[in-house]
Amino acid sequence: MSDDIPQLSQKEIVILTLLMSMSESYGLALVEASQGHLKRGTIYVTLSRMTKKGYVDSREEPTKKGEIGPPRRVYWVTGKGKRALDAWELFLEYAKVSGPKLALGGAV
Repeated sequence: MSDDIPQLSQKEIVILTLLMSMSESYGLALVEASQGHLKRGTIYVTLSRMTKKGYVDSREEPTKKGEIGPPRRVYWVTGKGKRALDAWELFLEYAKVSGPKLALGGAV
């Protein structure tokens, strides 16, 4: 695989795709929208890793009067995250069209 194509895990692809369609969301809302592809126990670890990579950004939502617990965090896709997802989509489209050539490193 080319060094130009960013490494994205399946979870990262799901998160980026969901956030692109939702514009922004909370972690647990992403879990619900993923229809079983994302789990409660890993969503925030994955979002934290994606923030460090620059694929998503977030902000704390102010706590409303009477609410308990930590403030909720809202996430959205950055320009870098959109470019990473676009690169993967182009790569997968190319892989479908190229078939055996890609699998054999272009030797066919």
